Amino acid sequence: MSKSNLAQAETPVTMNGVSVTGIFDTIAAVKKQPDLAEFRFRATNRWISGGHNRSSIQGFYGCGMEDTSREKPFFFDASEPPVLLANNEGANPVEFILHALAGCLTTTMVYHAAARGIAIEGVESSLEGDLDLRGFLGISEEVRKGYREIRVNMRVKSKGSPAVLRSLAQFSPVFDVVSRALPVIVTVETH
Repeated sequence: MSKSNLAQAETPVTMNGVSVTGIFDTIAAVKKQPDLAEFRFRATNRWISGGHNRSSIQGFYGCGMEDTSREKPFFFDASEPPVLLANNEGANPVEFILHALAGCLTTTMVYHAAARGIAIEGVESSLEGDLDLRGFLGISEEVRKGYREIRVNMRVKSKGSPAVLRSLAQFSPVFDVVSRALPVIVTVETH
């Protein structure tokens, strides 16, 4: 459905489980008032023991106000497997990056496809990332501490072309974060 047909639609239009009407209403609102596009997401984290820690995510700032739609926080336990000296209390942090990337690529593709009238019946992804512990362990300064490469294979049931769907997925904010360098400011306070 084109934007002009959408504008003429009397009832809200949904595609891929997404309100296309809502997408275009959001775009129009942000064009009119650009500060609505500014969001600030937050997480808090508490160390439990050894390699085990827990993050909590609930509120965020967006659309010019504090969002209070989440009645309860989401909790995410992070840990390491025994080979990395912990007890598997949760996925490890670099695995959470794969999860975040898969989730964001999928959501982004589905939303952008809906806005362009491309139906999607299903999306499945598999991700792999290569990491050399010598960087993390401080054994070699030449070895990167994080992933040196992440491979994503998305299998999409759609009549949309693979090239178009790939380009739509790459509007993903997490794709942008992991594929480009950005400043991360770390401060430490002791008490």
